[in-house]
Amino acid sequence: MQMQTSALRRSGGFSMIEVLVSLIIIAVGVLGMVALQSKAIPYTQDSVQRNTAIMLADDLAEIIRSAGTCTAANSCVKPPGTNFPSVPGSCSPTPVDLSAQIGCWTAQASRALPGVTAAILKDSFYICRSKVPGDSQTACGTSETSNSEVEIQLAWTVKSTAECLDTNRVGTTCTYRLRTRMRML
Repeated sequence: MQMQTSALRRSGGFSMIEVLVSLIIIAVGVLGMVALQSKAIPYTQDSVQRNTAIMLADDLAEIIRSAGTCTAANSCVKPPGTNFPSVPGSCSPTPVDLSAQIGCWTAQASRALPGVTAAILKDSFYICRSKVPGDSQTACGTSETSNSEVEIQLAWTVKSTAECLDTNRVGTTCTYRLRTRMRML
């Protein structure tokens, strides 16, 4: 009998050590999940904004395609540092004029993307016929009006650089570029 009680006394603390080790393992796992969740939020937000930019760029590409031609004369080409056509009085129904359609698209882009101001629209958005992808200095350098690439860049701002997963970002301004070949008549 005495042997059984001494064996119980020696193993009495072993259960407590197991519980403490288990709690430490669980705490480390929970902390890891919390850290993962905090990293997932910026990725999710960036994904939502990029999806919006993708849809807007696709809409603009279809507006340009429907025009049949894309030149500076019909307000289709918009180099960096220039203004978009002004927004018409009403965008419903859709205007017939390409310049007015692009003006309505500009208003839609300003509402849909976060932090889009007149300055960002002027400096960071562009629609250009280009031969060199991503070269905003010469992005509007070609005067070719048929069978060439059109590059569309959209931009939006975020609160911190950690929220922008774009390698082309400038500070807290994120960008999305669509480059597409358009067969114009």
